[in-house]
Amino acid sequence: MARGGGPIMHDTTQRPGWLQRAGLGTPATRAWATYDWANSAYVTIVVTAVFPIFFQRVAAEGLAPASATWRYGAATTLALALVAVAAPFLGALADVRPWKKRLLGAFMGLGVLATAGLATIGTGDWHVALALFVLGNVGAYGSFVFYDSLLPHVARSAGVGVDRVSTAGYALGYLGGGLLLAVVLAAVSKPEWFGLADAGVAVRVGFLATAVWWGVFTVPLLLRVPEPAAGNATGPRRGALRQLGATVRELIGYRDAALFLAAFLIYNDGIVTIIRMATVYGAELGLGSGAMMGAILMVQFLGIPFAFLFGFLGDRIGTKRALLIALAVYGGIAVTGYLMRTATHFFVLAALVATVQGGAQALSRSLFASMIPAARSAEFFAFFAIAEKAASILGPLTFTAAVLLTGSSRVAVLWLGAFFAVGALLLSRVDVARGRAHAQGAAP
Repeated sequence: MARGGGPIMHDTTQRPGWLQRAGLGTPATRAWATYDWANSAYVTIVVTAVFPIFFQRVAAEGLAPASATWRYGAATTLALALVAVAAPFLGALADVRPWKKRLLGAFMGLGVLATAGLATIGTGDWHVALALFVLGNVGAYGSFVFYDSLLPHVARSAGVGVDRVSTAGYALGYLGGGLLLAVVLAAVSKPEWFGLADAGVAVRVGFLATAVWWGVFTVPLLLRVPEPAAGNATGPRRGALRQLGATVRELIGYRDAALFLAAFLIYNDGIVTIIRMATVYGAELGLGSGAMMGAILMVQFLGIPFAFLFGFLGDRIGTKRALLIALAVYGGIAVTGYLMRTATHFFVLAALVATVQGGAQALSRSLFASMIPAARSAEFFAFFAIAEKAASILGPLTFTAAVLLTGSSRVAVLWLGAFFAVGALLLSRVDVARGRAHAQGAAP
């Protein structure tokens, strides 16, 4: 394998059997997918499960609950907005220079340091906690731009379909995030088992463990994944700003990739809202935190086989058809959420989410990767990141507006079905074969 910007050669060290079938048959594909294992610990523990509760109960002590929630939401929005603004410029830079891994490592380092810093937060330190939370989110979601942009290069060098490599990454992410979350929750529940003084110490040690986990498991990618050559290394290099303007124009020219991006923006609003609002909705219905944490853990582990399943399904019936199936299930999830009354219903809802969440997101990533020129992957995936971040802001905002208009969270959950219906309609109009042919014809 070539390194440091040289030409990518086919990795012939493939392993037969289930690893190859799962998209993990070469050292490069395994190293690439390991970054999902690495960063999912941050997403699961800091973004989803542990830090939000820690912030409310410890860092924001002394603030009114509504004030703490507002500040937390504003910090989340700020972090996502910063990534959305910076991503196109950094993506353009990463394609005119062989810096994808370098930039990924820089953002990862920022996120690791910020996560470790959370261990120092004391009672009432909400301002420091939110500053570190913003930096951690910028580090994580900024690194995803360059991680995703490596996908078409890694899959091509291994001779494996992007669907299988992408879904394998999500499956490893579920496993890694779930394992560390289970250990941290056990330490918080029974700190004496781990020789810790109390639950507060356990949470802080959990933040340190997350930082170490993220940093250590990034090493395989940095060592084993070749750095793709700069996309226009043989010609004159334009400035990042000029390159960005050219990319916007070119993305519009890739009709099917652009149409898919519009579909993704819409249906991902629904997916992100379900992820971010599920525990809030469950708490509103009076469900215990233990039940909701148990459901989150169930999603992590049940999602593993279904992520692999959607990789195989994408190969068998086509990525677009498999993705449409996932969106149909999400429509059923919206109806289930509307009918939910008990903790049992919440577990049913979580199980349904587990069947499609990883598959829908992984296939979205791989479908977009297959319809863009590989040599411009960082630039194009910067706009994919913008669509993701816009969904993270617009989805919950729409949900909140629906609650205010109808006075019912149940109706707001049901309205999420419209995101999946409209997104599926746009997706059905994407000509995948034409989009892939266009992208391959544009490759240097």
